Amino acid sequence: MNFYVMTLFPEMVMGGLNNSIIKRAMDNNLIRIEAVNIRDYTLDKHKKVDDYPFGGGAGMLMQAQPVWDCYQAVLENISTNEGKNQKPRVLYMSPQGKTFHQEMARELSKEQNLIFLCGHYEGIDQRVLDRIGAEEVSIGDYVLTGGEFPAMVMIDTISRLVPGVLNNDTSADEESFSDRNLLEYPQYTRPEEWEGEEVPEVLLSGHHKKIKEWRLQKAIENTKNKRPDLYLKYIKPDVE
Repeated sequence: MNFYVMTLFPEMVMGGLNNSIIKRAMDNNLIRIEAVNIRDYTLDKHKKVDDYPFGGGAGMLMQAQPVWDCYQAVLENISTNEGKNQKPRVLYMSPQGKTFHQEMARELSKEQNLIFLCGHYEGIDQRVLDRIGAEEVSIGDYVLTGGEFPAMVMIDTISRLVPGVLNNDTSADEESFSDRNLLEYPQYTRPEEWEGEEVPEVLLSGHHKKIKEWRLQKAIENTKNKRPDLYLKYIKPDVE
């Protein structure tokens, strides 16, 4: 799977993702991440990519031309690498977008190529967003300095669902939000006793049926206590 990140700060993106499980996935050619510097495509000799918004207002706005030319270069790269003209989905990181969630990550993990567009300042000229056909996506109801962190969050989440990225592919199926709207059950490791606290006896029993039942019950309790909204969906799946 290939991720292309259009950004003003490619070092920030690659520095954040070139670690741990994601780095191993890249080393094993399971995923590919390329950060493309929008500033490289400006026609301004001073590498300027922003200007004042028409109509006034605070802050600066990223211009259409460098974003569009950067996007065209990414499309050409994809065409060259894959030998076909395929228009991939473009995700624009925006607090106005639909909220990212696990089911969306699962859907996006089936794509061959994804382009992430990271804005800065007060955003990006609407004309180029419309021409590209960018989908606005948010990671929460708050405003960040730029789109790099949301892009990294989404790439990390999506990558974990690509076959082979996790050592144990069943891990992703048992995590929070992956099964019937339930959060994950609590987990324990060695030692069996730590500062007077012991691991629940059922987990040491070797009785797989009882362990499965205990984990389901704890997942239900976790969800009810921490996320009553998800618990309602669990007990009433048709309730929106």
